[in-house]
Amino acid sequence: LAYESQGDVYYAAKEFPGYAKLSGQNLDELEAGARVDVAEIKRDPMDFALWKAAKPGEPSWDSPWGKGRPGWHVECSAMSMKYLGETFDIHTGGQDLIFPHHDNEIAQSEGATGKPFARYWLHNGYINVDNRKMSKSLNNFFTIRDISTEFDLMAVRLFMLSVHYRSPINYSRDLIVQAEAALSRIRNAHDLLSRIADAPWGEAPRETAFTASLPQYRDRFKAAMDDDLNTADALGVIFDLVREANTVFVDGGSAEGSAAAKGLLEELLHVLGIQLKAEAPIPQEVLDLAEQRQAARAARDFAAADALRDQITALGYVVEDTKAGPVVK
Repeated sequence: LAYESQGDVYYAAKEFPGYAKLSGQNLDELEAGARVDVAEIKRDPMDFALWKAAKPGEPSWDSPWGKGRPGWHVECSAMSMKYLGETFDIHTGGQDLIFPHHDNEIAQSEGATGKPFARYWLHNGYINVDNRKMSKSLNNFFTIRDISTEFDLMAVRLFMLSVHYRSPINYSRDLIVQAEAALSRIRNAHDLLSRIADAPWGEAPRETAFTASLPQYRDRFKAAMDDDLNTADALGVIFDLVREANTVFVDGGSAEGSAAAKGLLEELLHVLGIQLKAEAPIPQEVLDLAEQRQAARAARDFAAADALRDQITALGYVVEDTKAGPVVK
């Protein structure tokens, strides 16, 4: 399916059975030059380069057709086949690469091997910045390195997962701040469950029904992920779990029930790659102030207790009064 022309080598695209089967393009309706290069040395405008003859000053390699370089479609097939084999499971890329790039990858790869190239294709939507497409020309792009200096990268991951990967996503500082707040809700629920797992205080009235329903959360999460990796709905299941766990265990519960809920939460977060960082140990100074505040409350000296709370807050911590006693965070 390849032919040489003036030192270039082209692929006769229309002669490959099922060409453009990924994009579903109607080749008869495509206008020459719209998304394909038109050149007099090609037999058909749809044909694409497998090898390009060298131009002055370009890197080049020897070949049966003279010095030249691979076409950019060939580079991708060569790399994936070297490391993943002639057939592999998942090929990803942006939606703008479906045609002609991925159609051409399929044609040249399957034309060469006679085997299926990739079993599943996952094409992501565009990232917009303040409702405008991210691009270098608009100078509105950012790098992970840039935003890691300001935001928790787990919050950025949570933000990216909040929209289905095939849909466009709009990046803004406000949305990342919201994602950080959402991540805090997850971490706080995990902390709550961790404390109860270490200190059995008896069984809350709703706990038995909640723990019995935990398999349903897993099933809902799995159904969402099985639906073309619908991470947005999967996250919705996690937040339902967090909300119910907070309600059930706010006043305590059994070590067994809270441990089961905590285990499921960790399992689902692990699937999405969301890591809950271990919090740094609370300074002894803060713990001492919390003890003094609790003693003041027991003595009904609420003015002193409030003053101690203010000192704790000034140090960057808060005290939450729970049925099981005060919790410093």
